[in-house]
Amino acid sequence: MAGKIKQMIDAIIEQRTRNNPELSGVVRTKLMLKGVDPNRYTETSEDDPRIISILEGIIKTCS
Repeated sequence: MAGKIKQMIDAIIEQRTRNNPELSGVVRTKLMLKGVDPNRYTETSEDDPRIISILEGIIKTCS
């Protein structure tokens, strides 16, 4: 399934910013520090299991 990474990134940003667009840049920077460049993935990007694993770990810490 292509685009899963983009969906996960969008969900993390939405959850962490809580509708405050000013925090979006901070969350994107934190994702980059964890090895995930949010600008690199689109709805048609191939899903990389390693990146999905990193994002699942981030989502677990958000909950």
